[in-house]
Amino acid sequence: MLAALATPRAASAQASPVITRLTVNARPIASFDPRDASHLRYGALQFRSGLVLTSSFKPFGGLSALRWLDTKGERFLMLSDHGDWFAGRVVYKGNDFAGLADVTSTPMCGSDGKKIASRGWFDTESLAFDGQVAYVGLERVNQILRFDFSRGGILSRGEAIPVPPGIDTLPFNKGLETLVFVARDRKGEGAKLAGTLIAISERGLDASGNLLGFLIGGPAPGTFTVKRSGNYDISDAVLLPSGELLILERKFSILSGVGIRIRSIPIAAVEPGALVDGPTLFEVDLGYEIDNMEGIDFHIAPDGDTVLTMVSDDNFSMIQRTLLLQFTLAGK
Repeated sequence: MLAALATPRAASAQASPVITRLTVNARPIASFDPRDASHLRYGALQFRSGLVLTSSFKPFGGLSALRWLDTKGERFLMLSDHGDWFAGRVVYKGNDFAGLADVTSTPMCGSDGKKIASRGWFDTESLAFDGQVAYVGLERVNQILRFDFSRGGILSRGEAIPVPPGIDTLPFNKGLETLVFVARDRKGEGAKLAGTLIAISERGLDASGNLLGFLIGGPAPGTFTVKRSGNYDISDAVLLPSGELLILERKFSILSGVGIRIRSIPIAAVEPGALVDGPTLFEVDLGYEIDNMEGIDFHIAPDGDTVLTMVSDDNFSMIQRTLLLQFTLAGK
């Protein structure tokens, strides 16, 4: 886990944008099912808690990725579509969310020290960590930036890394949406991908209509595909210790409506040339307290439960909301 988000030495050495402290207001979600407060189980997930988040800080919103910086599910790092970092701490009351504290923000900067948004590099959609190194996926330009957090945390500067052929031709605004890094010391399920950065497109399709994925670096680089079904697009993913790659998906259709879904894909099945699929663990529509859910991560609770946390991207729209939702993975 990361020791710090920024150090005084790093901040003074990089006279780029400063870190801003902000207040985030949090309104509890009393019931995930507005029609039945006793309804807690949804497929393999059980609802724990939720918040509606607002702030007077103008850049707040558009949250597209979430990663925990500790093992407790307290210290977080998020990023917005507009190329801003948001870091802070979740406050709990028992197992329930109580609010956010110590929230800070700063624009992402490139290797030249300038805001990446100033060069048209926005739609920062995905985030993955390899130790102290953060990888950020930029959807519209289909690039990946590498930030060495040991050199300043959220004040560190991003450098573009080479990407495999095919990423640069992903469709505009439907490109790189998901990054997952397989730990270098990974054992058991997924060990064959140790040190691999997995990148998956939102709706970049192969000739059969399946979603394109890329294995970058590691022992077996290449491409694979994820079976597309139900008009769903991929918005994020997380790899569990059990070897389950949980894929967060969302759909918006005039005919089939709005929904979110989580599928479980065995990481052992992910390899060059593979077409992967897996069972649906969770699927709900707008009849429940959801929005445009775009980020997911997990932590293990003291009682051993696997806890999933999701955040929504409100697209900076007055008719959408920034939600933080938490569920226990209760079983299939």
